[in-house]
Amino acid sequence: MPQKTDRELVDAARGGDAGAFGVLVRRHQKRIYRLAVHLLKDGAEAEDVAQETFVRAYRALDRFDGRSEPFTWIYRIAVNLSLNAIRSRKTRRVGPSPDDPRIEGAMVDKNPSTGNPHGAAADRELAVALADGIDSLSDTLRTTLILVVIDGLSHAEAAETLGCPEGTVAWRIHEARRKLRLHLDDSGHGDAGKSS
Repeated sequence: MPQKTDRELVDAARGGDAGAFGVLVRRHQKRIYRLAVHLLKDGAEAEDVAQETFVRAYRALDRFDGRSEPFTWIYRIAVNLSLNAIRSRKTRRVGPSPDDPRIEGAMVDKNPSTGNPHGAAADRELAVALADGIDSLSDTLRTTLILVVIDGLSHAEAAETLGCPEGTVAWRIHEARRKLRLHLDDSGHGDAGKSS
């Protein structure tokens, strides 16, 4: 039996099938959480935003007009909630914390430097410098970079999610990468920034 599309799941959920919305949640939950972690830099806060994203999406099912794909609509909700959470913070953290979930994620995603403690330490140092560089970007550049480079959305999908032209997304990615290369150069990781 073929898997239902997101649109079919939304239509079924609108018709009262709560299980269909549950499938939609399970399908996109990890990506929404990952997006929120990268935007918020806090695992617990990201869990709250991911949960609230789906609560809001469920409550707004009747208002989903179908002009965009359901995952784009859900992403837009998650981005807006994340940016609202960032704006509402009273204090800003200075640099990534030692238990930043993005650092651990980068270390797991990268091939471990097995048996080489110096290689593992260098990898961790680079991951911290990269996270710090991403943190130094404006909310607009950081959000666009996370959607396209980290989460894998196309420029068209990111443009739809962010409500801007594709050319603007391309410029933001270019500008974010330029600033990250400068940050990595300044932090002594210039060779690592050459491949991005």
